Amino acid sequence: MVAAAERLQPVRGTALADLACGTGSAALAAAEAGAEVTGVDFTPELIAIAAERPGADAVRWVVADASDTGLPDGAFATVVSNMGIIFVEPTSLVAEVGRLLAPGGVFAFSTWVRDEAGSPFFTPIVETLGQPPASGYSPDQWGDLDVVQSRLADRFHDVRFETGSHTWAFDSVESAVRFIADESPMHVDLLGRLDEATRDRLLDAFTAALSAATNAEGRVSFEAPYAVVTARKTG
Repeated sequence: MVAAAERLQPVRGTALADLACGTGSAALAAAEAGAEVTGVDFTPELIAIAAERPGADAVRWVVADASDTGLPDGAFATVVSNMGIIFVEPTSLVAEVGRLLAPGGVFAFSTWVRDEAGSPFFTPIVETLGQPPASGYSPDQWGDLDVVQSRLADRFHDVRFETGSHTWAFDSVESAVRFIADESPMHVDLLGRLDEATRDRLLDAFTAALSAATNAEGRVSFEAPYAVVTARKTG
């Protein structure tokens, strides 16, 4: 995310917010690049993990909703999010990013792209919890360029959309499920909002999907398409 943002403007010596920062990977990378970083996440447990990582003292960590951070208007030159804001209600999220950014500021984030073959990290959610209602939203909607342009049009210009693929690899199904349950920001948040029975059903569904992606040695590996979006605040 930091590299994508820096293609539009340098981050060194400027204020940068990492929204839905999870365990802080993008925030820490931005701090290493010389930015003055604020990392924001709704889940205290993830902020606690982030705050213990090497280099974490260079970041201001805040427990808050990405769509209602309470941070000052126009305080940031750059807002980034690594697979985080895509799980936040989009209308309020885009409004908050626009509020936080100074005029001409840069918004950079990564998003899942719908995979027709199905993703072990996403398909079990739909199969267990169902599709969102027509009026609702789902994270992979941000992986559609038309949706991105529609959502950002009122507040942003120079929208760029670059696609790629990431290989997820784990030593075992058990380690992959631990990552989902304990480390992946969006999964930790989702699982924390479910009752125990539904949570167990969803974890079982993840286990089954990940088991289907194992090799003969029991290692898990699968490709996941993604997109990186950058845009500049209008005005």
